[in-house]
Amino acid sequence: MNTNTIIKFTRTILIAGLLCFSTVLMGQNSGFTNAADYGFSPGATGVENVKALQEALDQRGNIIVSKPGTYKVAGTSYIGSNTSIEFAKGVILQKVNEEGLFSHVLLNKGALTRTWDEHIAVKGLHVSVNGVVKRYNEVFGLRGQLAFFYVKDLRIEGFRCYDIEGVQFSVHVCTFEDLIIDDTILEGDKDGIHLGRGNRFRISNASFKTIDDALALNAHDYATSNPEIGWIENGLIENCYDLASGDQKILGYFCRILAGGWKDWEKGMELQNGDAVVSNGRIYRVDGLGENGRPDGKRYKTMTAPGHEKGIQVIDDIKWVMMQKGTGHTAGVKNVTFRDIYLEKPRPGFSIHFDQNIWSRSYYPGAEIPVQEQLVFDNIRVLYDDVHPPLVRINTPVDGFTITNSSFRNSGIRADAQKGVLSDYFATRINITNSIFNSPGEMVLLRNKVPGKLIYLNTSGNMEMNDSFSAKVLEGKGKVKIDSDLTGLKN
Repeated sequence: MNTNTIIKFTRTILIAGLLCFSTVLMGQNSGFTNAADYGFSPGATGVENVKALQEALDQRGNIIVSKPGTYKVAGTSYIGSNTSIEFAKGVILQKVNEEGLFSHVLLNKGALTRTWDEHIAVKGLHVSVNGVVKRYNEVFGLRGQLAFFYVKDLRIEGFRCYDIEGVQFSVHVCTFEDLIIDDTILEGDKDGIHLGRGNRFRISNASFKTIDDALALNAHDYATSNPEIGWIENGLIENCYDLASGDQKILGYFCRILAGGWKDWEKGMELQNGDAVVSNGRIYRVDGLGENGRPDGKRYKTMTAPGHEKGIQVIDDIKWVMMQKGTGHTAGVKNVTFRDIYLEKPRPGFSIHFDQNIWSRSYYPGAEIPVQEQLVFDNIRVLYDDVHPPLVRINTPVDGFTITNSSFRNSGIRADAQKGVLSDYFATRINITNSIFNSPGEMVLLRNKVPGKLIYLNTSGNMEMNDSFSAKVLEGKGKVKIDSDLTGLKN
C-alpha cells in the first residue's frame, strides 16, 4: 500500500468516526426520548411496559416509540403538559389483564386533580382493547381508551382502534379548549369519539364503523358517561364516513347532539338516577346505579342539600357525586359546522337530542330551557336508499340550522316531542339551499310531531333529479310556514 492510499484510507476512517460521533451527539441533544431506552419493548410484560412508558413520558418533550411490534400494557400511562408522543407504523398497544381490568391506555395527569394540562400531542397510537374494559376508574364518568379531562391545546392524530368494547368509548375528551382530532379509524360497539363540554375543536378525516354513536357531542349526558356537563361550542367536523357494519345492527346516530337543563337544589325535590342539581356553588348528580351497574329505577326525595367538595357522599339514602364547581343550569351545542359527511349506515344522521329514560333525564321539569344554536350541515351525502330514517331529528329546542350543498334521498327532517318534558319547544328556522333531491317520487321532507311548535322552512336554489319528485310537509299538531322552490311546496 503506497503513501497516498494510506492517507486516503486514514482520512476515510477519520470522517466515518466523526460522523458516528456527530450522530451520537445529535441523538443526545435532539430533544427526543426513545421509550425503548426505558425498557418499553414488545417482549416485556404489560406491567413492565406501563412502568417503562411512564418513565419515558415523565421526561416530557418529544417521546417516540420507534420499533414496530405489539406492546402489552396492563394499566394506564399518564401524560402531562408540553409533551408529545409518536408511535411508529406497526406499533400496537394491546391491553392485557395482568393486574385486573382498567379503563384508559393513556390519560392526562391533570385529569386526576382537575387541573389544566396544556400542549399535548398523541400521534400514530393504535390500541387493541383485547376484551380488557372497565367503565371508568380514575375519574367518575370518564370512559375512553384514550381519555383527556381538563386539557388545552390537544392534538390527536392517526389514532386507530378496531375493537371498541361495550362499556367504553374509544376517544373521550371533556372540559377542553382547542382540540384537534385528525385521521382516525374507529370500529366496534360503543362511541367512536365522545366529547363533553368544551370550546373550539376540529374533528377531521375520520372513518367510523360503530354500533353506537360514531360521534357524541354530549353536552349533557348519563352521569356515568361524562365527568362534567356544560356547553360544547365553536367546532368543525369534516370529511367523516359513517360506514355500514357487516351485521347492519342499528343503534345510535352518526352524531348525537345532546342538551340538558337542571335546577337549584330544593328541599323535597323528587329525583332519579342521573339528575343534577346546583348546591353550594357546585353541581351534584344522583348515582342511582345498582350492584349490577344498571339504574335502580327508584325515585328519591332529597331533604338535605349536598355540600361535599369532592367524591361521593350518601345523604338521605341518595348517593351524590360532586360533578364540578359552578352554578350553570344548562348544557347544549352551538356554533358547530358539519362538512363533507358521508352516511352509509342506514340510521338517523344527526339527533338534536334530550335523553328521557331510567339512565338519564336530560331536562328536569321547571328548569331553564336550553336552546341549541346555529348548526350548519354542508355537503351531507346520504348513501343508503332502502330505509328512510331522518337525516336530522329534533327533540330539543333549537333556534335554527342550515342544510346546504347536500344530497337527499328519502331521509328528511323530523321534529319530535318527548312526553312530559317541555310544554314549549320554541320556533325553529330551517334553511335548505343548493342541494340535490334524488327521490323518484313523493318525499316527506319535514314531519312536525310537536304540538304547538312553529317551524319556518325556507328552501332555495335546489335541484330535483326526477320529474316525478314531489316534496311534502306534515304539520301534525304544530305549524309550518313555508317558502320553497320545491315541487309540492311552491306557493
